[in-house]
Amino acid sequence: MFLFVTIVVVFLSYFLLKYHQKRQHQLDILSHFKGPYPNYILGCYNVFKDKSVEDIFDVLDECHQKYGADLVFIGPFNDLELQISSAENVEKVILAKTSKKSFPYEFLEPWLGTGLLLSFGEKWFQRRKIITPSFHFKMLDQFMDVFNREGDILVKQLEKHAGQKEFNIYDYITLYALDSICETSMGVQVNAQKDPNNEYANGVKLMSDFIFRRVFSVLRQFPSLFFLYPYAKEQAKVIQQLHNFTNSVIERRRKQLEKELSLGKVEFNRDEEDLYSKRRDTFLDQLLKVSVNGQPLSNADIREEVDTFMFEGHDTTTSGISFTLLQLAKHQDVQQKLFEEIDTMYGASAGSTVLTSASLQEMKYLDWVIKEALRLRPPVPFIGRTLLEDMEMNGTIYQLEPRYTVNIYNVHRNPKVFPDPERFIPERFSDENEVKRGPYDYIPFSAGFRNCIGQRYALLEMKVTIVKLLASYRVLPGESIDKVRLKADLVLRPTAGIPVKLVKRS
Repeated sequence: MFLFVTIVVVFLSYFLLKYHQKRQHQLDILSHFKGPYPNYILGCYNVFKDKSVEDIFDVLDECHQKYGADLVFIGPFNDLELQISSAENVEKVILAKTSKKSFPYEFLEPWLGTGLLLSFGEKWFQRRKIITPSFHFKMLDQFMDVFNREGDILVKQLEKHAGQKEFNIYDYITLYALDSICETSMGVQVNAQKDPNNEYANGVKLMSDFIFRRVFSVLRQFPSLFFLYPYAKEQAKVIQQLHNFTNSVIERRRKQLEKELSLGKVEFNRDEEDLYSKRRDTFLDQLLKVSVNGQPLSNADIREEVDTFMFEGHDTTTSGISFTLLQLAKHQDVQQKLFEEIDTMYGASAGSTVLTSASLQEMKYLDWVIKEALRLRPPVPFIGRTLLEDMEMNGTIYQLEPRYTVNIYNVHRNPKVFPDPERFIPERFSDENEVKRGPYDYIPFSAGFRNCIGQRYALLEMKVTIVKLLASYRVLPGESIDKVRLKADLVLRPTAGIPVKLVKRS
């Protein structure tokens, strides 16, 4: 018994010593930055205690106002995070050659696998090389018919709200974006706009909620304890449903392509002439045609990339489109100026015109409006990194341990770069003003070699949607529009939707 007690005491003493040493190391890092002083066990948990998801941005804003652009949060059990929003340090983190996404991203792995979003090192470079041609501008041109068709359906779906009371347009945009991404990525029509209870749409929504709740859990550092979460079994069931859907689409499309190949209707090669031919290929088609070391990608390899594209491609564009409409509703002068540009470009038939990427590129004011909307409400407000190399920052060297969060939301609010930063001013992005900014002062799609590979896709879809909607409706603010609050989810969302009114244009 004495021996057992001795062993327990020695073990606990060793554990406490290591814990204390780690805390002292964290406090040393804190001395080179600023941030709330941490409790011995719970760290800065008290800063967020009793705060709702709607309060997160307010809390972070208060901390940045109090402590500066770059600050340290030490969470429960010495969980350290460096939150960065100064352009100088953002550049260092983003350009670090050896890095991976920080551990909260690992909560996505059961669903997304280790695709482009979560992989690092050699696998990431290989996948990026494989996928990049799918986002060539000539390939994106092939998706314009999808954006146009789904945009027309969206306009028709909203017709019942014209001249009526305020409604939440966010849900409609979500279903529109899901329909667009399903067809462009997998070549299937799920008709979510006409069937809001679509199983796939609900599954994606549930997964976002599960992961968000886990990110803000005290136990997030202990993945092995996930089975204790009340929704662990439900998450596993939802993931299985999502995987079954993607697997069935992959298998069906693989057989179709093999049949076409046997009949001589399609050739499996990656030559530019074939890649960008008139025949519209989906993202899935491109992955099915790829070979690595002479071998095709497995269904699991393809599924993780398709699932990643589905996840990143519909939630982010939903956020971008919805918050742009919010700004246009609140700023009628900007909306009128943009409508005049649309009218000049397309005339009275703008609502029924088949938009092209070439004509959209000529719309300068549309470009400014979208860029300014993305500045104020970046769809991905935070990106996390864990560095696999030492990093000099604020005059000292940090070893591998710190986790970095680039606070894009705060980066975009630097008053030295964007005077009166809370105001919506599209002219900030005129050619004259844009040259005054550095490359890391405005990063709605991140930056560096791990920037968003789908940003051209997202911007093209946003432009089509905004033009289609404004050509058909005048967007007015709902009575509760000033009460819209933000939720720090996997992407930026409104807590209770985007309330607007619509008036049909004559």
